[in-house]
Amino acid sequence: MQTPSIDTRQLQGQLRLKILGLYNQAHAGHIGCSLSCIDMMIATLVVHKREQDTFLLSKGHAAASLYACLNHLGEISDEVLATYYHNGTTLPAHPAPNKHRGIPFATGSLGHGLPIGAGIAHAGKLQNDGSRVYVLMSDGETNEGTTWEAAHFALQNGLDNLIVLIDKNGLQGFGITADVLGDTADARKWEAIGFDTIEVDGHDIEALTSTVDQLTAAPNGKPKVVIAHTVKGKGVSYMENRLEWHYLPMNSAQYEQACADVTERYLTLSPNVA
Repeated sequence: MQTPSIDTRQLQGQLRLKILGLYNQAHAGHIGCSLSCIDMMIATLVVHKREQDTFLLSKGHAAASLYACLNHLGEISDEVLATYYHNGTTLPAHPAPNKHRGIPFATGSLGHGLPIGAGIAHAGKLQNDGSRVYVLMSDGETNEGTTWEAAHFALQNGLDNLIVLIDKNGLQGFGITADVLGDTADARKWEAIGFDTIEVDGHDIEALTSTVDQLTAAPNGKPKVVIAHTVKGKGVSYMENRLEWHYLPMNSAQYEQACADVTERYLTLSPNVA
């Protein structure tokens, strides 16, 4: 496991501010889903991922969180990051492939990250290269048939180098996830088909990193899934658990309030305050 170069609570706040800045300058939506998964990305992409590993953001709506993390890691420059959402950018609303090393595939059509990740994990097993694959999905994506086909492929091929992270914020497209096709991000379902399954607070960096440590400690022939309970819009008071912030852009007053909320919660309070 890599050691974070700075305090993770500070990083939670700093990357949230960076994400909010991107959405503000682009006057774009999909803010809530980036804020719900950024802590999971810190724990995996920033803290855990090794050079030989692959990280896939399957929930493409949250592209700004991926770009912010890759900028923090030095894979995307500040100059390129400033082109987010602009004409001709390599950083569009959903991740586009073949422009940045940390973005190997396009994931704009939801439900394809796990099939791709399972294929990469299988290749790693065939080559015996010791690599791992992290796939970050939304709970809504677990409604997709491709998710379950890929899950059974992973089980059949003993892909214990595959770590699936499900951002379970309970909201999707037009409603509450459990009301659409039922709770397909239910830990019992994944455990029943054979995955090593752990539920965790998706905003607790220490718990997330400990969970990944536990799941990757020793090969056992089982693919892994982390069901991370999260809050859509986490860190911004007026966005939390609000479906409309899957879509809406911020006006200037809302942007100022969002930045103030994040600063107060993550950058000025004691690390012991949630």
